[in-house]
Amino acid sequence: MHLYGGALQVFYLLRGLAQKPFRNVLVCPEGSAIAKAAAEVVDKVYEVPMKGDLDVGFIGRLRKIIKAEQADLVHLHSRRGADVLGGVAAKLEKTRCVVSRRVDNPEPPFIAKLKYRLFDKVITISNGIRNVLLSEGVPAEQVVCVHSAVDVEKFDRPAERDWFLKEFDLPENARVLAVIAQLIHRKGHRHLFAALPEVLAKHPEVQVFLFGKGPLKDELQQQIEAQGLQNNVRLIGFRDDLERVLPCLYGVVHPADMEGLGVSLLQAAAAGVPLIGTDAGGVPEIVRDGENGILVQPQNVDQLRAAMLYLLDDAEQAKHWGLAGKQIANQAFSIAAMVAGNAGVYNTLFADEAEQ
Repeated sequence: MHLYGGALQVFYLLRGLAQKPFRNVLVCPEGSAIAKAAAEVVDKVYEVPMKGDLDVGFIGRLRKIIKAEQADLVHLHSRRGADVLGGVAAKLEKTRCVVSRRVDNPEPPFIAKLKYRLFDKVITISNGIRNVLLSEGVPAEQVVCVHSAVDVEKFDRPAERDWFLKEFDLPENARVLAVIAQLIHRKGHRHLFAALPEVLAKHPEVQVFLFGKGPLKDELQQQIEAQGLQNNVRLIGFRDDLERVLPCLYGVVHPADMEGLGVSLLQAAAAGVPLIGTDAGGVPEIVRDGENGILVQPQNVDQLRAAMLYLLDDAEQAKHWGLAGKQIANQAFSIAAMVAGNAGVYNTLFADEAEQ
């Protein structure tokens, strides 16, 4: 419903495709932010009910749109009834169909084999996700990796240190580490809490900001208070000005148990922020150990603690890693590359159809 994560990637894709020889129609949930944002870059927007995986009525709603638009291809992104149900709708209309997979959650192989038969191609946003699908028996020729993108120019801006200190009521010597993720179990906030006491004992000037929303908000606040971390750890919530906040951070920590790729890591890299991440899913494709940050094993509190201490102890190294991250974001995760990758998949399918 909000314009971040996967929805933001869809917007970037639609904006880029507007410059290519495709006519683009967006189907999205009623009241979603992308409906308004994409209105100027697509030919038409359909806002329809999308109530989840059991909303079988979505099949009929999407079939009507496919017919009305005489669609040549359906590209599915959302899980709000738009992966399996959308695939069924496209199959019934005998329309080419592609699905983007943005998470690395494992699926039983027998389900994966049945599910992915609905799609001509599966586009994964990281090689980590692609490897999960291959391990579940999805044919290699069906799965293509096209990395998610970051708007590099938006995040490549100077730090506004005075504004930052005033905005968050921070002392002059504060150094801020941040976790930017949904407040859900698999993002691993609990591992950060376990590692923090020793870190704060050595670096009491450090503040830790938790950006994002989610069902664990109250539980995390209780943990912060139970551990006596409330003077150094804050739940910030959702911010729509991350491009202004990120350049002011000392580092971004991503202690996730599982992760498809991590768009917040891309944004932080583009802003020149050094990274600490777990060797999970697609994270190593952004956090390159010893190049723009440090990789630790998932759920390994000792390694996470050591990584934070290393980053805080060596400000020059942190600065060097931040600059390297900017280069990685520019070279490997540009919007132009993401759009070209998706368009390449479409053109391959159209070429195959022309040969048949």
